[in-house]
Amino acid sequence: MSSRILVIEDEARIADFLVRGLREEGYQVEHAADGPSGWIALQHGTWDLVLFDWWLPGEDGISLLRRFRAKDRKTPVLFLTARDGVGERVEGLDAGADDYLCKPFAFEELLARVRALLRRPEQSTSLALDYGDIHADLGSQRASRDGSPLDLTAKEFSLLCLFLRYPGKVLSRTRIFDAVWNEQYDGLSNTLEVHVKELRRKLEAFGPRVIQTRRGRGYVLDASGSDEA
Repeated sequence: MSSRILVIEDEARIADFLVRGLREEGYQVEHAADGPSGWIALQHGTWDLVLFDWWLPGEDGISLLRRFRAKDRKTPVLFLTARDGVGERVEGLDAGADDYLCKPFAFEELLARVRALLRRPEQSTSLALDYGDIHADLGSQRASRDGSPLDLTAKEFSLLCLFLRYPGKVLSRTRIFDAVWNEQYDGLSNTLEVHVKELRRKLEAFGPRVIQTRRGRGYVLDASGSDEA
């Protein structure tokens, strides 16, 4: 399943821009246009990330964020506002925001901040990830398949966890490289391919192939699929 993002933004043009752009990136996105509807969505939805606007009809974003943080301390929050003074930034962060982005902003910068917040390990809702007979313990940084321990490097473990978080979803090389190596993929390095090959080798010592290649698109964790490479 892709990450679920709630956008609380009253300006229709900006909201449409954010919702369409994030959906095109593969995220599940919902929108609330004011404070009261935002509060309802926060209470009744399960979100991986929330984008808050400062100025909202009915209840301002700062007040709404403080109420949300009284109930939820874990869900990452990105604050969006045209107020760029130091005092305003401090107020937003003190209210519980994890990051702060001033309007107007470049969509590429927004995406980078979204990815950074979503990949924070402490935001995981579980200390373990499972897919079929594959198990990864995030606390001990250990993984196993069919009960047999896997001798993985740190990068291989991070790569496995990324696949386990998005089973059935094709992950592009750019997205994988950004998430695991925290670097921009240049299209020339074979580092990713080498790590995928080694991770496959270790997984396939205890079962059939589950990391499939999708030619021209990337890789997918799919036990029922076939490799197009």
